[in-house]
Amino acid sequence: MGILEEAAGAFAAVEGVKKLDPNAGIITEGVAAIAGFEGTKEITNLIEEKKDEEKPDSQG
Repeated sequence: MGILEEAAGAFAAVEGVKKLDPNAGIITEGVAAIAGFEGTKEITNLIEEKKDEEKPDSQG
């Protein structure tokens, strides 16, 4: 996962906050950006773990 995916998650979270609260302050937007950034990372890790679990064992 690259910085672009994490930045996109942060951007989406900030835009979501703006839609919910058009008067949101800079701190609220900052917290949303961090949550979006970290959330994207965690979702990617979860997907990678699931892919690893689904791989068949080649050691027999």
